[in-house]
Amino acid sequence: EVQLVESGGGLVQAGGSLTLSCAASGITFDDPVTGWFRQAPGKEHEGISCISSRDGSTYYADSVKGRFTISSENAKNTVYLQMNSLKPEDTAIYYCAQGPADSSCHYGSDFHSWGQGTQVTVSS
Repeated sequence: EVQLVESGGGLVQAGGSLTLSCAASGITFDDPVTGWFRQAPGKEHEGISCISSRDGSTYYADSVKGRFTISSENAKNTVYLQMNSLKPEDTAIYYCAQGPADSSCHYGSDFHSWGQGTQVTVSS
């Protein structure tokens, strides 16, 4: 079983930047997909970015495309989410999740392991 620990959340002004980290430990899937999801009050759970360890392919939701960048450091079993040009509507709890190689960022149910979440608050 894989354990995921997120870090890097916090309070930032609109236009600012944050980098989230997701450190994985334990037994992982073969060629896992790691994704970042977020949940804001009153809004649907949203898959915002995913990265495949098989080929490095990435996915971004339209809401973050051009502002967020997902990357991985395999030697550290860590996935990062660089968030730039943050907006108040980015305020949410951000979760890291990992699933098997065929997992899709569109379906949270594909992901078997989840972190505890980290709060990101963007003030206007």
